Amino acid sequence: MAKILLVEDEKAIRNVLRNILQDEDKSYQISEAEHGKAAIDLLANEEHDLVLCDIKMPGMDGIEVLEHIKAKYPETTVVMISGHGDLETAVDSMRKGAYDYISKPPDLNRLLNTVRNALDRNTLEKENKTLRKKVSRKYQMIGTSQALEDIKEIIEKVAPTDARVLITGPNGTGKELVAHWVHQKSERSKGPMIEVNCAAIPSELIESELFGHKKGAFTSAVRDRAGKFEQANGGTLFLDEIGDMSLSAQAKVLRALQEGRVSPVGSDKEIKVDVRVLAATNKNLQEEIAAGRFREDLYHRLSVILIQVPALNDRREDIPLLTEHFAKQIASEYGNAPKPFSEDAMKALMELDWTGNIRELRNVIERLIILSAEEVSADDVQKFARK
Repeated sequence: MAKILLVEDEKAIRNVLRNILQDEDKSYQISEAEHGKAAIDLLANEEHDLVLCDIKMPGMDGIEVLEHIKAKYPETTVVMISGHGDLETAVDSMRKGAYDYISKPPDLNRLLNTVRNALDRNTLEKENKTLRKKVSRKYQMIGTSQALEDIKEIIEKVAPTDARVLITGPNGTGKELVAHWVHQKSERSKGPMIEVNCAAIPSELIESELFGHKKGAFTSAVRDRAGKFEQANGGTLFLDEIGDMSLSAQAKVLRALQEGRVSPVGSDKEIKVDVRVLAATNKNLQEEIAAGRFREDLYHRLSVILIQVPALNDRREDIPLLTEHFAKQIASEYGNAPKPFSEDAMKALMELDWTGNIRELRNVIERLIILSAEEVSADDVQKFARK
C-alpha cells in the first residue's frame, strides 16, 4: 500500500487532492501536513513513498522541504504543487531533485498520471536496490564464525563506496567470493565485473590484456582489442593474484589508478575509464616490496581497505555448514538426493588439516559422496578424505 503525504497550507486544496487520490485507489494511505515543519515531523516518524508538496507556504516553503527530504530521505519521491506564478520555481525544484510538478488547480488526469508514474518509479528503485543487495547464490559465503562475520561487516560498510579493496589470504580460502560480494552489494552491480588472473597471463601479454592493443602493435595483434580496464568501464575490475604481476605492468596499473586513463599498447591516445579496482593475492606483499618485486606506491593505492580471508583451519566451526552446502550442491549437479553425514563423520572432517582450505574441502566432500554408502561415516572420512 502506497503512503502519500500531502503538504499544503490550504485545507480546501488538501481535501480536493485527498478525494481525487482516494477515488483513484482506496488502498492509498494518505497523511496531511498544513506546513513544512509538520511535514518534516511526519517524515521523521513514518516512511512515505510519495510527497505532494506545495511551493508557496508560510514559514518553511516547499523548496526548503524538498531540500530537507532529499538530504535526509533521498529515496522518497517528491512532486511539487505550483501556483500560477511559481512555474519557474517549480522547474528549478526539479533540478534539486523533485520528480515532477503539478499546477494549481490540479488537472485530474495530469495529477493521477503523475502520481502513478511517481509510485511506479519508487517501486522500481526499491526493487533494484533489493536486488543489488542480494548476492548471487553462486557466490555465497557460508559460515557463522566470527572471522567470517567480521568480513561480512566490512563488506557491508565498504561495498557502497568506491574505495579500492585488497583481499589477502591463502589459496582456496574464497578471496574471489569476497570480491563478488563487494561488487554485487555496490552501486556498480549494474555494471560489469571483469576478472583477470594475473598469474595465468604471460608477463609479455599482461599489458595488452589489461589496457588493450591496436592492430599491428605486435606480431599477433591482427585487430584492435579493448583491454580489461575498458571492458570494466562503469563496473568493477578484479585483479586476482596481483602479486604475480610484472613491475612494468604494475607501473601502468598505478598510472591508470592515478589518472583514470589507459593507453592501449601501440597507441599514443588515452582512454578515460571509470573503474573500481579490487585486487587479491596469496602473497605477503610487504615481503614482496622488501624484495623489490612489488611497488610500494601501488600497494598503498590498492589497499585502501584490507580484507584478510582466514584459512579453513582458523574457522573449523564453519565446516559443518560448508559440508552441508557442498553436499546439496553436488547432489544437485548429479541429480541425486543429498547424502547425509554422520555426526562422527562431521567430527572427523573438523579434525583434519585443511592445507587446501575450502577448495580442498569441496573436493573431499565430492569424493566422499561418490565413494561412500547411503550415509557418509567416520570410516569413510578416514579411508577416502586423503586419497
